[in-house]
Amino acid sequence: QVQLVESGGGLVQAGGSLRLSCAASGSFFSINTMGWYRQAPGKQRELVTVITRDGSTNYVDSVKGRFTISRDYAKNTVYLQMNSLKPEDTAVYYCNVVVTRQLRNYAYWGQGTQVTVSS
Repeated sequence: QVQLVESGGGLVQAGGSLRLSCAASGSFFSINTMGWYRQAPGKQRELVTVITRDGSTNYVDSVKGRFTISRDYAKNTVYLQMNSLKPEDTAVYYCNVVVTRQLRNYAYWGQGTQVTVSS
């Protein structure tokens, strides 16, 4: 099994910054992709950003230039630096990690952390 522990959410004013982190632990051979999704009230969960094992990144258009994903390979941790936050960024943010174990890929989700941006 894999455990994901998220931290870093909170309440911030528009224009402010927050940094989320997600640490993975447990039984796996390697971590493939690590990413962040978010779900706002009444909306579907959407992919915000993902980083692959070789460090390639992708972002949803609405956060490009404001959010930065990074990972610490030694600590099996992924970070999301969020700058210039907007009220529309308010959502529960979920960490998603895909690991390889016994030649198969498995996806795991964090517990979610609330990000609230006030106007």
